[in-house]
Amino acid sequence: MKKLRFMRAAWLMGMLLLLGVSAIVGKAQEIPKGQTQRSLPSTRVTIEVTGGDKDSPVENASVYLKYEEERKIAKTKKFELNVKTNREGIAHIPDAPLGRVLIQIVAEGWKTFGRWYDITGTKEPIKIHLDRPPKWY
Repeated sequence: MKKLRFMRAAWLMGMLLLLGVSAIVGKAQEIPKGQTQRSLPSTRVTIEVTGGDKDSPVENASVYLKYEEERKIAKTKKFELNVKTNREGIAHIPDAPLGRVLIQIVAEGWKTFGRWYDITGTKEPIKIHLDRPPKWY
């Protein structure tokens, strides 16, 4: 009987401790009012896509920007942004995160491109050159 009472008390104390720790962790990850978690460390990125021997702009190319958001407790969350290039071959990504991102370019008639970049706060455009795919005989 005493052993059962002791086990219940220990279980209750453990649950209260767990609840207290989760409340402290939740307070530490508060975000200022009016901002989302993704919008805190971000910048505007410009990507210039050219192709061929003449460095002509590639219009209507799909530009994918993929990144991961690290979390302390939960699973890492993956995000993907998709934009298209204009007639000058320029794509603007307004809310790109700072840090390591994967940039992939897919355009019809061009070889697919993909590479990891470290984005800093600089405003310099990222220049990407596409090649023609090899001919199949």
